[in-house]
Amino acid sequence: AAQAEDLKEFRIGILGGENEADRLRSFQCLVDKLPSVLGVEKVSLFPAADYDGTVQGLLGGTLDYAELGASAYAKVYLENKDAVEPILTTVQTDGSTGYYSIMVARADSGIKTLADMKGKKLGFADPDSTSGYLIPVTSLPKDIGADVKTYFASTGFGGGHEQLVLEVLKGTFDAGTTWGSGVGAFKDGYTSGNLRKMVDKGILDMDDLVELWKSPLIPNGPIVVRTSLDAGIKAKFKDFMVSLPQSDPACFASIQGGDYKSFTEVTPAFYQPIIDARKAKIGS
Repeated sequence: AAQAEDLKEFRIGILGGENEADRLRSFQCLVDKLPSVLGVEKVSLFPAADYDGTVQGLLGGTLDYAELGASAYAKVYLENKDAVEPILTTVQTDGSTGYYSIMVARADSGIKTLADMKGKKLGFADPDSTSGYLIPVTSLPKDIGADVKTYFASTGFGGGHEQLVLEVLKGTFDAGTTWGSGVGAFKDGYTSGNLRKMVDKGILDMDDLVELWKSPLIPNGPIVVRTSLDAGIKAKFKDFMVSLPQSDPACFASIQGGDYKSFTEVTPAFYQPIIDARKAKIGS
């Protein structure tokens, strides 16, 4: 384990899901602030091409902090429960600690309901995404009364949330599963989530989409730190993050990609339902 005196670089993993330049820009405020907070020489950002890149970095001990979705955390946990510690999660503006998988189709497609999707093409975001794959694959059968494989003509992956929505707009898929807070209005892309981020960046007009399905509430993903990280640095980092919504609301909104209230403490137990679902569905 790294001792306080020899940790020169604090390494941040960033999940795949939107283009790299935007992800680096979103996290720049941490690169600026954290060296003095943690007493390290530099803070480096590692944006992975997909979710698994970040997962492997955490398992290999080459990342010190990342914010994961619940399913990606479950993947790490099932492989090595001692690799990382979940310490915090976000609280939505309405006080909830969850979000939703949201299935969208093009507004001009004539597809208005889940029933209209029978025999059509469905796109998922990423195999390690909670809202973009694990939850739809395990929750949809109750609502469609069939297995996903038999109900839809075909399924595929968009290569991250942003890309998936662009593929739905292009017509590659008839509908796709992405994520949102479910708080606020669909026409705004909700208060936070992938749709909201795309609206804020000017690459999505919500009038072009309709919502076909919303999942049960999914626990917000955890901020995790490397378990073997020096205890003093862990404590400083946690304190910094907890106070960030007050100390620098713009930085907080930037790294979270939307409007949230605060952070709250979590333990692995908070994610047990997702760990169980992943184990049952994916086996790892």
